[in-house]
Amino acid sequence: MSRVAVTLAGQTYTVDVQPNPTDPTRFVAVVDQTEIAVVLPDADALDQISWMIVGNRPYELEIEPNLQWIQSRAGRHHVEVHDLEATVARPLSGDGRVKAPIPGLITQIMVAPEQSVAVGQPLLILEAMKMGNEIRSPRAGIVKQVNVQAGQSVVQNALLIEIV
Repeated sequence: MSRVAVTLAGQTYTVDVQPNPTDPTRFVAVVDQTEIAVVLPDADALDQISWMIVGNRPYELEIEPNLQWIQSRAGRHHVEVHDLEATVARPLSGDGRVKAPIPGLITQIMVAPEQSVAVGQPLLILEAMKMGNEIRSPRAGIVKQVNVQAGQSVVQNALLIEIV
């Protein structure tokens, strides 16, 4: 099971996702203690999903490949997905260097050089597998250097930010 926060049209929901171990097209989503069966027929990748069954109702969908928005008959809605089980996602360096814990795409940078940061303060968002991972400061200090920019792909252990 995994837990994510999904913000859709300004409303945030906590969703526990329980996959079906024998059928990857089926899973149970638990939203506000309500179990909802979901079927993603013939979906090998997110960009191939054109419809799904939620509960017993079919929904036709258009999902933007970077999962920034989703469109249905009800309209187009901005979407944000955050993994609530990923705490501080970064390899420890012990010296103020913040490295990429996984390969991915830098989607947002929240700090700049010479800025003071506190322990646990969000530094940037690293997207991997359509999930935004918030990378936080391992220590209090001053941002010495930001080595990446929004839109840049990074490999695992790439140096992202230096804090002194």
